[in-house]
Amino acid sequence: MRQQIITMLELQEAMNSKVNAEWRQANYEWYRAIWVECAELMDHYGWKWWKKQSLDTDQVVLELIDIWHFGLSIRLLCARADAQGYQSVAEKIENEFDLDSGHEEFRVLLEQFTEVTLRTKAFSVSDFSKLLGVAGVSFEQLFNSYVGKNVLNIFRQNHGYKDGSYQKTWHGKEDNEHLVEALAKLDPKMPEFGAALYQSLKDRYPV
Repeated sequence: MRQQIITMLELQEAMNSKVNAEWRQANYEWYRAIWVECAELMDHYGWKWWKKQSLDTDQVVLELIDIWHFGLSIRLLCARADAQGYQSVAEKIENEFDLDSGHEEFRVLLEQFTEVTLRTKAFSVSDFSKLLGVAGVSFEQLFNSYVGKNVLNIFRQNHGYKDGSYQKTWHGKEDNEHLVEALAKLDPKMPEFGAALYQSLKDRYPV
């Protein structure tokens, strides 16, 4: 588990550096990104009592992965960008990881997590992992989905996400939906999984 956390930290460092080489000094409001994603997550989970809503499990997982990206970024700010720094952060994350929710209701846990995020402007791994537990997301699924979304984020950056030329909707589907479909056709344990996933997205993307 710890090595997989280190791998994710390294990937997140690379992604943040691609967006801005000086991201550690930029004072980005990572906590704000998290609570906005929490609102989107609530919509995908469903909460409106005045209309029919269906749980969108795939999108719930992807929103949790988005939150994990921003949470890792917060944790990376507390460490050096080297092997020793990653090891130290990974150890703390591993120790805090707990999928046991105590049978709390998902919406309540999500609101509690959001409140803690806004109040502390930090990332509570223990509270976040409880959300994973209720959603039925294992650590292995978190890892595989994170690597997948990281590849999509790199793909976005390489195709004009930052300058606004990127097309987020292709052939009537958002890129997150294309990611889910591409992931379903690939084995995350295959050699060069990331490269194969990137190529799959590239094949789908309109030229």
